[in-house]
Amino acid sequence: MDNYAKTNHLNLEDVSQVILGAAILSTPIAFSEEAWRFGETLPLMNLFSLIILSLTILFFYVFFVIFQGKALGRVGALIFRVFFDYIVTLAVVAIVLLALDRLPVQIEPLIALKRVIILSFPGSMGAVVVDGLDKE
Repeated sequence: MDNYAKTNHLNLEDVSQVILGAAILSTPIAFSEEAWRFGETLPLMNLFSLIILSLTILFFYVFFVIFQGKALGRVGALIFRVFFDYIVTLAVVAIVLLALDRLPVQIEPLIALKRVIILSFPGSMGAVVVDGLDKE
């Protein structure tokens, strides 16, 4: 299968790669009490900055590595891939925190959201790198 076909379609392999990559970098940090406390104290503006930084890094990696700098006519697929990787990462991080009983969604939803976003920063980097390994 050529690179064009690989970048325009998601398959089970892509999904599993994103999940694996997100878990590889976010899980070790999820066991850290420091990360849990960081979720309690990080200001919302910094949280918003983390989201923008994550999406920006994902965009450039997807554009230059997965799409090999050739996204003309495939901008929709490029944007979808960036958001897909980020959303899957958010889900993986939430599941890990839930398993560790560190996702207080019902008691303190803002802290739960902050923890997910904080851990999704490194998790999204792992997700996109592993996703891009077979695209090069």
